[in-house]
Amino acid sequence: MTNVPPTPSGLRGAVDLSSLVDRAQRPAAQQQPGGASGAAGGPGGAPSGPGSETGADVTVPSLVVDITDDTFQDVLQLSTIVPVIVDIWAEWCGPCKQLSPILEQLTEEYAGRVVLAKVDADTNPQLVQAFQAQSIPTVAALIGGRPLGLFVGALPEAQVRDVYEQVLQAAEQNGVSGRVTVDGAAAPVEGAEQGEPEPEPLPPHHQAAYDAIEQGDYATAVQEYKTAIAQDPHDQMAVAGLAQVSLLDRLNGRTADEIRSAAGSAPSDVSAQLAVADLDISGGHVEDAFGRLLDLVPTVFGEDREALRVRLVEYFELIGAEDPRVVAARRRLASALY
Repeated sequence: MTNVPPTPSGLRGAVDLSSLVDRAQRPAAQQQPGGASGAAGGPGGAPSGPGSETGADVTVPSLVVDITDDTFQDVLQLSTIVPVIVDIWAEWCGPCKQLSPILEQLTEEYAGRVVLAKVDADTNPQLVQAFQAQSIPTVAALIGGRPLGLFVGALPEAQVRDVYEQVLQAAEQNGVSGRVTVDGAAAPVEGAEQGEPEPEPLPPHHQAAYDAIEQGDYATAVQEYKTAIAQDPHDQMAVAGLAQVSLLDRLNGRTADEIRSAAGSAPSDVSAQLAVADLDISGGHVEDAFGRLLDLVPTVFGEDREALRVRLVEYFELIGAEDPRVVAARRRLASALY
């Protein structure tokens, strides 16, 4: 079974966010949120009233909030009451548009036990750097003022739900087990009628691909996205979806150790290097993946060179054409090919 994209069991500590917190707090507080003490009750500057350690309710404007470099302190404090899921996205990112509705739906279903904070990567560079978001979507969590990396890329709802469950378990172990309400009213209950308009349905082949991904049937999802592209070559959502699910399909059933061992023993084997580049991309190590394949391009010809070119172009779709790493890699690929 593949362990990529990173699974919920792979929760990993992110960088210290104290520099962002210091800027947001200054000069109101002296203690440093997210510092080395790591007390479960919450970092300095966090609310000490109801809900910070007792699990009592507090009120928030919404369970899904947009945050910026300047308003980060608000959710940092809130994370001492309930865990905060952080979704780093961008408007141009196709996989983000697949993942965000899943995150928002699950957040509502958990009825105030978790809050979702959305970060626009294009306008909040400090948060992007703080959470080490090398590609998007990147999803992390804040628990008691401390960051945890969760996963990179779009995952099916079932896997995202598993992530939420493990985040809640980690939060409870750290004494963060409160609940929030929205505007003083009870938070939504799972399955309750919300009175909100139904989301616009996905195009048929997109929906079929989404359903297949939910079942772990990546090969069928690949075919559905290919059909959507054949019908409309300008369907950028389908192009991005195809790149994402193709990556999942290639990694399905293979372990990271197996892939890296094969690549290490055959440094000139194109197939082995393509596989480990997939592993790097899925883990957010974009430059490592680009460098590995671009180093190989000048050394091979024919079908092998074409395979490297096609895979790199697929990665460019995944990461986004405007990403500076893609711009540099595309330039280097063109130079190697022509």
